[in-house]
Order: sequence, then structure tokens, then C-alpha cells
Amino acid sequence: MTNPTPNGRRGPLRTPVVPRGEVVATYETYPEAQEAVDRLAHHEFPVREVSIVGSDLKTVEQVTGTMSYGRAALTGAVSGLWLGVFFGLLFLIFSPQISLAFLLAAVLIGAAFGMLFSLAAYALNRRRRDFTSVMQVVASSYSVIVEPEHANRARNLLDGGATSGPGAGSGAANAPEAPHPSEPPRA
Repeated sequence: MTNPTPNGRRGPLRTPVVPRGEVVATYETYPEAQEAVDRLAHHEFPVREVSIVGSDLKTVEQVTGTMSYGRAALTGAVSGLWLGVFFGLLFLIFSPQISLAFLLAAVLIGAAFGMLFSLAAYALNRRRRDFTSVMQVVASSYSVIVEPEHANRARNLLDGGATSGPGAGSGAANAPEAPHPSEPPRA
């Protein structure tokens, strides 16, 4: 999805900052903003000068179901089963004389411990949380920001114009300028 360091460079991590530049387009979803950057890349635009900035972040928790002792036992057993498979395979790799029965025993022991720990955790938290959910952070809009010297070309490419070269074209120069994501919304 994204590189852990700005512009994909290797080196020490720096404190993240909101990128400077001009907003050339704003989209409602991240895939739309990604598609815009893909279009720029397709036209050999210097995409190292492009950033996608999400604005107005919100936490969204999607409830996926109710929690019960049965569900807690099942999810714990499955998690423990995978842990048992992992440890069983490690022992099998480093000690080839161990039989497959040992692997099966590791899987069963892992499932049992996973089930017990999950049931204990559910019993302790039962009154506070009787449902399962998935939490995400989403933005209300995604701005494509480009360095000022490339902004007109980026606008032209995203508006469907076919420019060929850095700084070519000026059709988007009279388009209204979108506010920078770090600025408060205009009324």
C-alpha cells in the first residue's frame, strides 16, 4: 500500500509532517486518489513529488456479531491451533526424528490453551463488551498534493488533458484552488 518512509527512501525515520504543495484534486475515497496517482505515473509524471493526504479522520467501528462463550471458545481454539501448528512445525524442522504425532499433539495442546485463555478473557470482560467488531480509521476526503512547479501539469493530466513534458499546459491555472488539508474548512 505505502512505503514506511517518505518517498520510499531508506534512512533514519523523520517526524512526519503534512506535505507542502498545491492540492490538484480531492476525492471521496482512497482508491480514487490512488487511481489519480496511477494516471499521473502512466503519463511519466514525477510521482515522487506527489502525496495523498487524508483529511477529517474518523474512527469507524463496524460491529460484526455478538460474543458468547461458544464464540469465544471457537475463536480461541482456532488461534491456539495456529500457534500449535507453528510450534509443531518448528520442532519438526529442527528435530527431524520427531513424528507427525508430535505435530498433532502440539496442534491440539495449542487449541486447548487458546480456548482456555479466550474463555477466561471473555468471562472477565463479559459485561463490558458482548459483541465483536472491527475498527478502522478513515478520512472524509483525500487530497492529491503536488509540488508547485508540477501542479499545472498534474491538473491537466487529471482533467483529461494530454500534456507531454514538465510544466506543459496551463489549462488548469484558472481552476479554483482547493484549500490545503492542514487549513480549516472554508465556509
